[in-house]
This record gives sequence, C-alpha cells and structure tokens, in this order.
Amino acid sequence: MKVDLVPLREGVPVMGGGNRLLAALPPADLALLSPHLQKVSLEQDAVVVRSGDRREHVYFPHSGAISFMLDMPNGETIATAVIGREGALGALSVLGPSRSSVTAVVRVGGTASQISVSRFHAAYMGSSAIRDVVQAHTGWILLQLQHVAACNGLHPVEARLARWLLELHDRTEGPIMSVTQETLSQLLGVRRTTVTLMVAKLRAVGAIRSDRRGLIEIDRARLEEATCECYRIMRRETDRIVPDEAVTPRMHFPSAADLAVDDRFE
Repeated sequence: MKVDLVPLREGVPVMGGGNRLLAALPPADLALLSPHLQKVSLEQDAVVVRSGDRREHVYFPHSGAISFMLDMPNGETIATAVIGREGALGALSVLGPSRSSVTAVVRVGGTASQISVSRFHAAYMGSSAIRDVVQAHTGWILLQLQHVAACNGLHPVEARLARWLLELHDRTEGPIMSVTQETLSQLLGVRRTTVTLMVAKLRAVGAIRSDRRGLIEIDRARLEEATCECYRIMRRETDRIVPDEAVTPRMHFPSAADLAVDDRFE
C-alpha cells in the first residue's frame, strides 16, 4: 500500500504547518526545504516504507501517527516507536545511503510533508539549524526506543496497552479513534486473544469504550491510571527535546549533552 499524494497548486510551497521540527526552523533555513516539500495524505494502515527498502523520502507528519514495526523471522511484529507531528520519518538518511531497518505503518491517518532524501541532505549540509533539528530528533528517537524496550520487559500487557492507546490518542484529532484489535496485537507483539482480555479489563474500569468496528473512546484520567510511568516520562521528554511551537516560542534545540540526560459504545 502506497502513501497517497495530495496534489498542490503549482508554485505553492508547503511550510512548517503543524510539524514541530519544521515549525522550529528559522525562516531562512525553512526556505531551503519548503520549495521541495510536497504534501501527502497518510492513509490509515498504509505502509510508508518496508524493512529492507532503501529510503527515498523524508516525511514530516503534520497530523496522524506512524509506528515503527520490527518484523521478526517467524512473522511476529512489535512496535518500537511511534511518531507524529513532533518527529520525522527518514531524517537519519543524512548519515548516508541505507535501507530501513523497520517497517513504518500509518496507525492514525493524517498528512505529512514529503521531500526527497537528496534534497533534504543538501539542505542539511547547508544549514546548522537543520542539523540541530536532526540531532534533537535523533536523541528523541533513541530515548523512545530505550523506554519502549524497558516498558516491554518490565511492565504488564495491560499497562502497555494503555500506554499505546494514549500515545495514539495524543496524535488523533477528536475524542474517538479507529484502531482494531489486530493493530493493537501488532503494536504489543501479543496474540489477539490477549488483546481481547486486556481491552475487556480496561472497559471494566471505565478507561475505554469500544465497539465492534474498531472505534475506541478513552477516558484519559482513568486510562492514565491504568498505564505505567513510561507514558508520562516519554511525553515530558518529548516536550523538552522537541518543543511545541504552538505553545512555546521558537527555541534553540538542546545540545548533545542536554540530550544525554464517545452512545455507540459499550
């Protein structure tokens, strides 16, 4: 399944919009990218890139969520990270030609700005601000990978499910999101029967309401009580490393040293 392109009027560049990384760039540095950015529609369940494919584009989501899926030889999958408007897909291509080590799948539909790897690399080489953005993004991805690994090893499935639901809801417009039990099974790396049991537990405590079409409405307060501390830590660190331009003035990104430390329902 391909990413569907949304045609733009000729000569109309895509600006920073809702993507935090693009919005944080000074105008002169953003101008190195904007003439080459093309808006694309991220359709739910679309595969943006498969494991082993050569990266051809860098994507800056404005809305929606993309999960990084690790594919195991026996066919099982598990999510290692999720990105939305606070991140980018393929930004590490600036480190050199390489193939993707993960499969990137759209979990919450949205839009993104797309640019070819070659044009992004040229802008990267000519702008210290873009290099700072890539460095901050890299630190954020590494931090997320570490916390997800720890969470998978230390915390029960119910808490992990609550965390993933909160992560997806953070990147969903409106109170209701569409996510099937098959998707949750893939994210968690567990059988669907296990997901069914965990969903029933969350419904029993009023943390979520769901229907058979895969629509889920969450009660944030109760769902946050059901999750582990990993959700709060990762959300706090995301806001620290990749500030939200909508609520925070344009800031200098942290240095490498800083980075170290809904009646339809039952």
